[in-house]
Parts: sequence; C-alpha cells; structure tokens
Amino acid sequence: MKTLEELLAEHPFFRGMRTDYIRLFAGCASNVRFEEGAYLFREGEAADRLFLIRQGRVALELHTPQGVAVIQTLSDGDVVGWSWMVPPYRWAFDARALGLVRAVSFDAACLRRKAEEDPALGYELLKRLVPVIVERLQATRLQLLDLYGEPKGRVLPSA
Repeated sequence: MKTLEELLAEHPFFRGMRTDYIRLFAGCASNVRFEEGAYLFREGEAADRLFLIRQGRVALELHTPQGVAVIQTLSDGDVVGWSWMVPPYRWAFDARALGLVRAVSFDAACLRRKAEEDPALGYELLKRLVPVIVERLQATRLQLLDLYGEPKGRVLPSA
C-alpha cells in the first residue's frame, strides 16, 4: 500500500513538486471514497476541502433556471474544488460522484495555514491552482453559452 506522500507525488497536480513540499501537503491529507450519487460538496456550503481524484468520475453541476447543468465531468488525475482558496470560502458548484470515487482530500484550513507560513510554498500551490480555476471558468462559460446562446451581434474570439 502506498503512502500519502507517494500518492501525491504520482498525481499530476503535484508532479515535479519538491519532496519537502509534498511532505508538508501530505500532513493535511487523507484518503476518502464516495459511492455513486454521493456529493463531495454542495453549492453554497462551506468550502473546506480540496480533492485530488485518484479513481472515478465527478460531475460539477450548476443550478440554472432550466434545471441542473453539468459544467464539467472530471476523472482520474483531476482536481476538484478551488473555492476553499477564495473568501468567503463557499462552494460555487455541486460535485457529485458518477460511480465509486477514490480521492485524496485536503483540509483547507491546513493548506491555507501552510501557504501563509511559507510564501514560496503558497506560491507553488497557487501556480498549480490558477490553471484549474481558469479551466473551470471556461467550462462554465461554454456550458452557459450552450444553454442560453451567444448574444446577438457578438462574435466569439477564436481560441
């Protein structure tokens, strides 16, 4: 059985990170599992965790006037949750397991404390989280355009 440090070192989010940083992050981590249909978190609840998916699929869902929209489906190697990093620390989406999910869960207060105590470690964490945030915002934008359409007379820039 692998240690948390070994699991983190193998995960794409931590790949290439300094060993001493991985050791510090492992101190905030635990292995978790979610059965199909279980929620990792719900929109509006306190955002107190970060999840690294080791196995399984998770749907990020947003409530709209037309019902629930799946913004993105995440799987092995993906990161779930960034709202814990930005006050007021509330989840912006629901995250629901689409089958058995095995993940590493991090205590958000522990992560924030370690990042504040060591600015270089905090910067390393932020460099890895910002692309996740940008990806989620882009996925949300695309899903909302699918639901509501592009405003008339506006041309989308090409990527």
